[in-house]
Amino acid sequence: MRFIKNALVLFIVLVFASGIVRAQDLGTFEYSKKLKPKDRICFALYTVHENTVKMTAQFYPIQNFEPFEASLELKENGEWKTVSHSRIHYPGYTAHFRLDNWDDTKDVAYRVNFMDKAFYEGLIRKNPVHKDEFVMAAFSCNSIYSRHDGNIPKTDIINNLKQIQPDLLYFAGDQVYDHSFHLIHWLQFGRDFGEIIRNTPTITLPDDHDIGQGNLWGAGGKVAPTRHGNMGGYYMPVEYVKEVERAQTSHLPDPYDATPIERGIGVYYTDLKWGGMSFAILEDRKFKTGPKPITDKVRKQNKGGFNAIDPKLFDDPKATMLGKRQLDFLEDWTTDWEDAEMKSVLSQTIFCKSANYGNKGKNEIRFDFDSNGWPQKGRNKALKVIRKSFSTMVAGDQHLGSVIHHGVDDWNDAGYSFAVPAVANFWVRWWDPKEPGKNRKKGAPYYTGEFLDGFNNKITVNAIANPNFKEDMESGDRLNTRAAGYGIIRYNKPKRQVTFECWGRNVDMSNPNSQQYLGWPITVTQESNYAIENGFELPKLEISKSNQVVTVVHKTSGEVISSHRIKGSSYQPKVHKEGLYNLIIGEGASKKTIEVSAKKKNRTTKNVSL
Repeated sequence: MRFIKNALVLFIVLVFASGIVRAQDLGTFEYSKKLKPKDRICFALYTVHENTVKMTAQFYPIQNFEPFEASLELKENGEWKTVSHSRIHYPGYTAHFRLDNWDDTKDVAYRVNFMDKAFYEGLIRKNPVHKDEFVMAAFSCNSIYSRHDGNIPKTDIINNLKQIQPDLLYFAGDQVYDHSFHLIHWLQFGRDFGEIIRNTPTITLPDDHDIGQGNLWGAGGKVAPTRHGNMGGYYMPVEYVKEVERAQTSHLPDPYDATPIERGIGVYYTDLKWGGMSFAILEDRKFKTGPKPITDKVRKQNKGGFNAIDPKLFDDPKATMLGKRQLDFLEDWTTDWEDAEMKSVLSQTIFCKSANYGNKGKNEIRFDFDSNGWPQKGRNKALKVIRKSFSTMVAGDQHLGSVIHHGVDDWNDAGYSFAVPAVANFWVRWWDPKEPGKNRKKGAPYYTGEFLDGFNNKITVNAIANPNFKEDMESGDRLNTRAAGYGIIRYNKPKRQVTFECWGRNVDMSNPNSQQYLGWPITVTQESNYAIENGFELPKLEISKSNQVVTVVHKTSGEVISSHRIKGSSYQPKVHKEGLYNLIIGEGASKKTIEVSAKKKNRTTKNVSL
């Protein structure tokens, strides 16, 4: 520990002495000893889940004999009352607070207190459970500086968020692009977004760049021999990985299963219930197999151009994507509908390959093993579980905004994903298929419709936020152009609909003349996330109470086929196969189970009294 601390101090000294990093690139250097104690707190993140508040306060480096302690205070009857204390963790300079038995029916002002000299204030929001529309703002890929422009302000985003006041903020990964010193860039992230984060529940998921790699296939936590990471594992020291995850994920609800992976690296996959919504939070990098041993083997056995290789040869049955632990979590989450009307899955990247060109449009990208299009069997396993709860999916990573309807056995038989564009798009990608998509909507662009991605996964492209080569690519090194932006997701609970909005940078959302990216907004229904076109019908249900949970279970195997909170009181489930099924209807003590059979055309009606 002493070595790490000494190395950190030496690094900071060398940075200032040599001028390697410019002040305009990283904002002001709060690391200097000129920083006053009253300015020691940078920002704070929090979530509220099942009446528990978890908060992480991020500090600037502690100086000299300042204490490594902080407290959390709440305002009661106009007075500040201390409710929790925390040590400030090193490395990383974070304090962590937890408040159980929280009353989430009212707004409560909080402040983090350091030495009675530094105070950071914000608002713990009341649960928006009674709102018909739940609004989430989603971001990804936040390069904080460019070589020519310095740090690019996020004021355009913050001004828009202040107007719409989202109920939840979601940062899907790559909040930090520095690969050796997370702290400096994480502090800049807090300065950029802290004004809205301080008053809004926030999810942050670290991705590959956050933990110091160009790509990450975590392989259960083993050591990666290089930063490329394609052998699988983590390259940076374990303490570095822990520091990043402590800073970015400690405020999330408790993990589903907190058992560490190899070398003591923690996990954070979990769920968040808030505002009548239930979000599954995944770690789609942590357990994923490194592709290099598989691609090397396939290359050796199949000579010729790499892009000409049959993609099914890469689908090694031993390759892992989410891993058994996360699939088990998703299965359990599928049937947990307490205090939830709709569900959505949050991950770092989407379950397909959505771009086929990059690097200024010159290089074709057929195989992107960093995407969740690979391994195909792992991708299909994940989608088959996710669709059971009729969940939409939201992610980032691709640097390319997209709405894609996924297919497993057939096109469109799984859920919709929304990959939000990069906040600052230094590495630009395109979707430019050689042939127009099949079954696209009338008047829709040629690049929409049904396709096979580079791994032969079935995808239906609804919209793509492609950059404009002339306008965007010739605009220089300004990262706030080039098809950059963010997403707004509106969950309409009474209608059971989800609307995806895709906004570019420097656009005033309040101006009625402002336009989203071409193809947006897109609205999908809850039930379209698991559409069974050529399946078998179960009896039509007429239920005495509206908006009940209906779970379909295969009688012999015990497998859950689907589970969701229906709209209204009438519902006719569908399944893929004939046979006997149990329908579990309702919740709690009034729950009922009935045995039914599946038929191609089922004209039976079952009246269910709860």
